[in-house]
Amino acid sequence: MIKILLVDDQMILAEGIKSVLETCNDFKVCGIACNGAEAIKLVEKYRPDVVLMDIRMPEMNGVVATKRIKEIEPDIKIIILTTFDDSDYILSAINNGASGYLLKDIGSTALIDAIKNAYSGDTILPSKIAKKITDAAMMVSSDKEIKLKKTYNLSDREIEIALMLNDGFTNRQIASAMKLSDGTARNYISSIYSKLGVEGRSAAMLKIKEII
Repeated sequence: MIKILLVDDQMILAEGIKSVLETCNDFKVCGIACNGAEAIKLVEKYRPDVVLMDIRMPEMNGVVATKRIKEIEPDIKIIILTTFDDSDYILSAINNGASGYLLKDIGSTALIDAIKNAYSGDTILPSKIAKKITDAAMMVSSDKEIKLKKTYNLSDREIEIALMLNDGFTNRQIASAMKLSDGTARNYISSIYSKLGVEGRSAAMLKIKEII
């Protein structure tokens, strides 16, 4: 039995979704929250397997709630329930641990299948707006690269490594990901430190965060 928590400030919509989900014998809707703050309380109370999370809500939106819930229960699968125009919110929610997103106009059969797939560990990305989200992510990444190049004159390879440093990759992980020897990776990192005007990883990360 998959326990599901619904989070939506539109109670009529939430009740409708509950009715749809309860037609599936594999599901049990354990609660309905009307905002992110209430969702956190119900997560602690019911320990659901899946949370179906609206984004735009009073008191605490779905992005912040997703982050907080994943900190409390990392194994919970959170699916964002969204409209076409919420791409910035969706990207933030996925970065905070959401398993994907569904459009509010989804059909009942597709909704049931999507929840089962998310519970099994799949990422839910409807093709209707997946490209929009991908484009937004690429624009963010490209913007970071341009800022680093202009500010510190880093090479393309140094930019890639600097962003990995900022994300917490170790020297060995960077060498493996970039298919470099450990020594070559260290040389690139030393060059980055020199261009940033710092002497170590922590200082480099602070400098990079200031720019991006």
